[in-house]
Amino acid sequence: MTAYRLLFDKVLTRTDPEQAHHVAFRAIRTARPVLSRQRGVGEAVEALGLTFPNVLGLAAGFDKNAVGIDALAALGFGHIEIGTVTGEPQPGNPKPRLFRLPADRAVVNRMGFNNDGAEVVARRLAARERKADSRIVLGVNIGKTKAVPEDAAVADYEKSTGLLAPYADYLVVNVSSPNTPGLRDLQAVEKLEPLLRAVRRRADEVTDERRVPLLVKIAPDLSDEDVLAVADLAGAVGLDGIIATNTTISRDGLATAPAKVEKIGAGGLSGQPLTARSLDVMRLLRGRVAADLTLIGVGGITTVDDAVARLDAGADLLQGYTAFIYEGLLWPRRIVTGVAERRAQPG
Repeated sequence: MTAYRLLFDKVLTRTDPEQAHHVAFRAIRTARPVLSRQRGVGEAVEALGLTFPNVLGLAAGFDKNAVGIDALAALGFGHIEIGTVTGEPQPGNPKPRLFRLPADRAVVNRMGFNNDGAEVVARRLAARERKADSRIVLGVNIGKTKAVPEDAAVADYEKSTGLLAPYADYLVVNVSSPNTPGLRDLQAVEKLEPLLRAVRRRADEVTDERRVPLLVKIAPDLSDEDVLAVADLAGAVGLDGIIATNTTISRDGLATAPAKVEKIGAGGLSGQPLTARSLDVMRLLRGRVAADLTLIGVGGITTVDDAVARLDAGADLLQGYTAFIYEGLLWPRRIVTGVAERRAQPG
């Protein structure tokens, strides 16, 4: 057991998860001047028309407001995906809204897209772009403002797109969080298609000198049939990629006591319990989509074995979040190095 894991299990699990996140994130940002980019770790990956320094990125949710991009990249991530950002600022759901399940190496969250809103985040990204001392692959994940009715969702996404696409290396439409009422309904193909086409048009309007790659992030709770339908839609509307998968509303097979799980209540479950389903979804997608469509695997990737399995299933890139919380600051480097070594072995 690593020193960090021992500290996490014996000390950090006794602190409020959301408070611990803010303290840790503040420490990472403060330490940025003494952090060094893990250059030369892993192999570069060509995807989405971009060059990623390595295969592993940090999933959306950790840096919702684009306040620590460069500090997080200094830990060895090949790309950082900020957000989810909504058209309007919102406080998110009432606290407590973040819960650990250590027995499952999992987290339940019902944060509710708490963020500063697209206008504030856009100004922050503009300021960073003027002074950033390194080029980092930056993904921007956008979602629906909770107060916006479903029939106005497209306009809400268009607002975020117009403000944020100019600063994004790639853009992600999030329709798969379980914590915004009605959001997952937008995954239905008949609703998803006009939304994606509208975001594509708006992104092209505000970035006429380049084409920003557009991806959609889907839930593990979709049926196999619906996963394949999204894959077909990706080809039909010219998407550049799919991120699979977001958190799950399932609570099946957990080691955590049922009473504790019930007490926690609603929210999206992330971490090791997602490993098998996220792997299955990746295999389904890769068997259906064109070879040039980028697939990003996320959900339950904790070990080098997990990472290699997801790549073997068809992922071009990987992302993590929950394992970063449980395994600590050295986890990105450990995964990237381990994957590179494994992939270099004969056979």
